[in-house]
Amino acid sequence: MKTTLTALAAALLACTSAFAQEAVIRKSLAEHIPNFPKIDEVRPTPIPGLYEVRFAGSEIIYTDAKADHILQGSLIEVKTMTNLTEARLDQLSAVDFSALQLKDAIAVKQGSGARKMAVFVDPNCPYCKRFERDMATVKDVTMYTFLMPILGPDSNVKARDIWCAKDPAKTWRDWMLDGVAPPKTGGKCDDGALERNIAFGQKYRVTGTPTIFFENGTRKPGAIPAAAVEKLLAASAKKS
Repeated sequence: MKTTLTALAAALLACTSAFAQEAVIRKSLAEHIPNFPKIDEVRPTPIPGLYEVRFAGSEIIYTDAKADHILQGSLIEVKTMTNLTEARLDQLSAVDFSALQLKDAIAVKQGSGARKMAVFVDPNCPYCKRFERDMATVKDVTMYTFLMPILGPDSNVKARDIWCAKDPAKTWRDWMLDGVAPPKTGGKCDDGALERNIAFGQKYRVTGTPTIFFENGTRKPGAIPAAAVEKLLAASAKKS
């Protein structure tokens, strides 16, 4: 019982100390840099005396205990050559796969379709086209394609024509892989999904295309190659 009480007291002391340290850093940064953005979180790093300061959702800098010095850049664990900053940003940018509105996506099934991933794309994005070509070689995956036209008026037109086509999946692939322009949409079409996709992107800071999400919440920006997608799909299957 005595041991338990001692452990609890030590934990409470550590917690109190952490709060006090956070207050010092917040106060010091506010005094030294009056226009510094609102701080979301202050937490210790694996290096004694070095703290992570997070602001604007997923922006990170590092500072000493008194916030007399600031470091910008990546924190690397030398023993494993792990980029701790990158790992932390991946954690902060993760999105619960269940939060995705799959009804607003074009589902493209390859092979068994057992593995799942989602990608936010613009039909005029050259990197999206390169990514689509690479993805065509990946087996046993269902790719949920969320049209997010952000590159201009023509992107809006093409996204609507693709979404409203008789066979959106085929129309999408025809355009992205072979350059076959989608047929012009005639009559009425419920294209609300496009607006919802843009709103989702704004909420979750999807600022570029393609942006890929995996079932375990991992997010990756850019046209990553098929080999990297395979590794991320395998890792996602283990954790989901």
